[in-house]
Amino acid sequence: MEDHEAGAGAPEVGVSRGSPPPSGQASPSAGRYGRQVQPRSGNGQAGDTSHDHKGKNGPHQNGKPKKRRKRRRGRKVFARDEARPLAVGASVPAAGETPAARPPQPAAYVPPPSAPATSPRPGQGARTPPPLQELPVFAALDLGTNNCRLLVAVPTRHGQFRVIDAFSRIVRLGEGLTANGRLGEAAMDRAVEALKICGDKLRNRKVRKARLIATEACRTAANGVEFLERVEREAGLKLELIDRQTEARLAVSGCGSLVERDTQGVVLFDIGGGSSEIALIDLTGHRSPRLANHIVSWTSLPVGVVSLAERFGGRTVTREIFGAMVEDVAMRLRAFDGRDRLSHLLSSPKFHLLGTSGTVTTLAGVHLDLERYDRRRVDGLWMDRDSVDRMVEKLVGWDFQQRVANPCIGADRADLVLAGCAILEAIRAVWPSERLRVADRGLREGILSELMADDGVWRNSGRGRA
Repeated sequence: MEDHEAGAGAPEVGVSRGSPPPSGQASPSAGRYGRQVQPRSGNGQAGDTSHDHKGKNGPHQNGKPKKRRKRRRGRKVFARDEARPLAVGASVPAAGETPAARPPQPAAYVPPPSAPATSPRPGQGARTPPPLQELPVFAALDLGTNNCRLLVAVPTRHGQFRVIDAFSRIVRLGEGLTANGRLGEAAMDRAVEALKICGDKLRNRKVRKARLIATEACRTAANGVEFLERVEREAGLKLELIDRQTEARLAVSGCGSLVERDTQGVVLFDIGGGSSEIALIDLTGHRSPRLANHIVSWTSLPVGVVSLAERFGGRTVTREIFGAMVEDVAMRLRAFDGRDRLSHLLSSPKFHLLGTSGTVTTLAGVHLDLERYDRRRVDGLWMDRDSVDRMVEKLVGWDFQQRVANPCIGADRADLVLAGCAILEAIRAVWPSERLRVADRGLREGILSELMADDGVWRNSGRGRA
């Protein structure tokens, strides 16, 4: 099972800069990777093949040698299509999975979109970017209640990085946790197998720093620590069990570039599988480069799409059941003492909601009527209040098979998406906003942002915008 949030996207991620106009400090802990192993066969890597240019077998025009010379020059400048690094958040199928398309493994550095596409002329003074293999490599792994995700990236321009490898799989580690208080054997087996693939990927690269985290399922399960010990033995990965405040801060750090310079207030929420993190961000004062520095209040609700669906049911959800789920979350939000810290900004046009989770990316995909989930169209998308209302109403009106049939939901999410919508509706009732921005990014991007900033890789690459 693969997570559609890891769809192909732009080749670089901005993590601490202002975003383009709408269209669309924790100490890093180095992971321990164990002994060197051979890479697993069949670990395909998704590449970006959007640049389609002719190779040596392209057609000749009138047999003129001039065209051949142009092609030879092109080969000196451009990397081959199959040599492009992974797109942002690209899903990397594991051995035995059947991807829709499997381009060959990336092998060469490709300039970012803003870099010159041809060799600079003498005297222009353009800098040649360092080869990909010479850039320091950083990694972030997030084992959640529902997903196991890995990003491996190298820094580029100030506050940005390029993903060179990625992996994402729905493992449902928290399946049955609400009822039993323990991680189930089948769920742990699925997670360990996914983590073994991640371990192979990390061992096959010279990683300067990595942070490998586990969240709500391992926090609350009676056998959570025991499971992490098993992961260390079998997958060779030592995962860090982070607290809820750290989880909320990392989610904010990962979405910094989606908050524009003139924004005054944001409620950022991350609807997870076992918990939902909410951060209130006040930007009316001097803005620092790190968005997380502006958190004025936060909470972590011990409820997510998996836990809520297990308690109320996810396959057959009547309007009455949906209303009961919304009220369950609303009751928890009423107990949040800091909920009013942005009350002075709620009526401002410079206040908005920012959601990072499978729930909001799914809503966005349905809203765009995508035939296949496309991260490039979803990440950064603005949705107005009426659009969100219509999409929630549409999903509540669909039965289970209709949800399965939608390409942006599918069988893996069909029993969870309405629980996510219920959490979203409870959040919108407390912090009403005319605008919601959708983020297909989060904890992993936040980890990479903090690792690279703390390591100083951007220190001499120019001043970034706050």
